[in-house]
Amino acid sequence: MSDMQLMFQRYRKYIFFLLALYVLGWGFTKYQSVFLGLLLGTCITLYNLWIMVRKHKQFGRALDEGRKAGSLGTTSRMAAAGVAVFFALKFPEYFDLISVIIGLMTMYIVIMIDFVIQHSRA
Repeated sequence: MSDMQLMFQRYRKYIFFLLALYVLGWGFTKYQSVFLGLLLGTCITLYNLWIMVRKHKQFGRALDEGRKAGSLGTTSRMAAAGVAVFFALKFPEYFDLISVIIGLMTMYIVIMIDFVIQHSRA
């Protein structure tokens, strides 16, 4: 299994754990719009990571076969983030905008924490 697949599996595990915490926060606290915003942003960032990993595999296959490599899906990832922000702006009673933005940044925080953990083990 490639390093990218192993990293994706680790990141996905961390994100699912965070999503479970957000669901508990949504269900048991009075800050439901905050936790729902975190849920929305984190789900979109997990989707964006999946797109990036899939495009990375396609990019690698194209290079191995000597074909022209396509894009890495930046536009679709930006559009997904835009949709999340649109929902937060359209339904402010359900989604807190700041929480959606923090949720969209969650993947980068997870990547940094995983980097520190993996390099402290080595």
